[in-house]
Amino acid sequence: MNTTGKNYQVTSIGDIQAKGRVTLHNELALTGSEVSINELPPGVSVPFLHSHKRNEEVYIMVKGKGRFQVDGDEFEVAEGSVIRVDPAGRRCIAADAQSSLRYICIQTEAKSLVQFTEGDGVILETKPTWLQSAGD
Repeated sequence: MNTTGKNYQVTSIGDIQAKGRVTLHNELALTGSEVSINELPPGVSVPFLHSHKRNEEVYIMVKGKGRFQVDGDEFEVAEGSVIRVDPAGRRCIAADAQSSLRYICIQTEAKSLVQFTEGDGVILETKPTWLQSAGD
């Protein structure tokens, strides 16, 4: 399903496991972040360390377990682990030998967040269609 409205875009990325890695930049016409959904098979590692010029990254482990390295520090990660890495951090990730590792990676420009949800969100009077009664 691909749907576009005035203020949104919806896409279906299909079978993530079959694809291994999906980036959502083009699919959602992202303008303020980059999001990827990744799956490393058991025993597989990203084959290089990397850093960024401007973007920090947040890694959210959603399935499996593995290892993560930042600036020579190595530690275990598993479902529920969340890691933020500064742009200059030299990072890499690997799946455990017995377990695949699925994670979401979100990139955004470091120090660019101007306000959090509490300051930016606006609660509107209109209810969603599924909460509206026939009399509203």
